[in-house]
Amino acid sequence: MAIRDLIPWKSQGQDIAPRQEERVDHPVMSLHRDINRLFDDMFRGFSMPSLPSIGRSLGLPRVELSENDKEIHVTAELPGMEEKDIEISLDNHQLVIRGEKKSETSDEERGYSERSYGRFERRIGLPSQIDEDKVEAAFRNGVLTVTVPRTAEAAHGRKTIPINAG
Repeated sequence: MAIRDLIPWKSQGQDIAPRQEERVDHPVMSLHRDINRLFDDMFRGFSMPSLPSIGRSLGLPRVELSENDKEIHVTAELPGMEEKDIEISLDNHQLVIRGEKKSETSDEERGYSERSYGRFERRIGLPSQIDEDKVEAAFRNGVLTVTVPRTAEAAHGRKTIPINAG
């Protein structure tokens, strides 16, 4: 056995240095490549993440939530979008972030793309004791920040429950 056979010559599903017998256009290898390409195209068409990148989002904006006694902060990543393409609303104690990311090129001009386009909607549940009239939003460098202030009663209504050991 040669040392070359012990080294994994793969990087994200692509051959870096194919073996000599694979360089010949063998019918089985050709079928193998075509089937791999078919599955890659199918998953890319459905905006499904490929196996090496499980953490990729599926078209929804990624959000970060933080809170203190006075307010709740919601931060959403919306790269490549403009303020006019985003809508924020409160609906039955839910913060709703809607938008649409439009393509800059037509389908005929595009040869290959991993970018996602289309409409999205993200709903984030909020507590009932918020001051809906004082909610503020800011959008800068593709990051949306929404500040939801709590009511005065919310800070006083919090109670810590002790944990019994045993």
